[in-house]
Amino acid sequence: MSLAMLSVHDLVVVFDTPAGVVRAVDGVSFELEPEETLALVGESGSGKSLSALAVLRLVPHPGRVESGRVFFQERNLLRAAESELRKIRGRELAMVFQDPLSALHPMLTVERQLSEVLETHAGLTRRGARARVVAALGEVGLSEPERFLGAYPHELSGGQRQRVLIAMALLMRPRVLFADEPTTALDVTIQAQILDLIAELQRQHGTGVVLITHDLGIVAGRADRVQVLYAGRTVEGASTRALFARPLHPYSAALLASVARLDAPAATLPSAIPGQPPDPLERPEGCAFHPRCALATDTCRRTRPELEEPRGASGRRTACFESAQLLLRP
Repeated sequence: MSLAMLSVHDLVVVFDTPAGVVRAVDGVSFELEPEETLALVGESGSGKSLSALAVLRLVPHPGRVESGRVFFQERNLLRAAESELRKIRGRELAMVFQDPLSALHPMLTVERQLSEVLETHAGLTRRGARARVVAALGEVGLSEPERFLGAYPHELSGGQRQRVLIAMALLMRPRVLFADEPTTALDVTIQAQILDLIAELQRQHGTGVVLITHDLGIVAGRADRVQVLYAGRTVEGASTRALFARPLHPYSAALLASVARLDAPAATLPSAIPGQPPDPLERPEGCAFHPRCALATDTCRRTRPELEEPRGASGRRTACFESAQLLLRP
């Protein structure tokens, strides 16, 4: 067993559909240390959010965790009783969900929803929780936070709802925070404020953060390590610095090439990744990325590569037969 604060091993999540079984997460593994930020990146449908939901055992029906192991402080969460999980979620493991409107209860005020976390996990009364709730709303950039206490989610803007959801996740100073596109609905000033707040939480409480995002700019500035997912599988894992300097999987390289960079020559334009991610019911044989890959060979089309450390790239892992070509490029 790993000594990491959170260890996820060979996680498999499937959906039983009338058309067949969909392996939406297909053997994903990762570890998280205290104060570390791990970024999970990839196109929509790659399995990023679902991996986080599986750790918390919140996979929506008809999905289910078929296999894997999830250890948090030596407890296997996939075998824990629901009563034990209720004590852990929100207090030690928390999540900022991608869609705040669906994550917040439409019939409860902001104060009631946040107070419930403190009543459940800290034993505070509703009155005793009020000051903590006001402070939390102020921390996430809501000016005059008292005026939001009696508001219902539908009365708030998208950015305000997002900040309420972040405040709720941070209330108990969790050991692990899953942040699923946490700043998408926010302007850049508030975005920086929220990310600084999360960083301060990490410094003060040793919180580990799993950052799920499409924003590679945030990844470059905030993440310690990056794990690239494609079609439900990890295709590359590396330190942020190493991956941005020299990606070793064609998909990682394509993601980086699709982003505009201030340090690139003026004539260099972002390039779109050709094609589309595969249908989860009809994934191609071999490497799932091969129909979109300029480096694909017959071996790539026949055999699925395993995630392993390529020669000459210590501490990195990639699932690609042609990674040597990327490693040797000038």
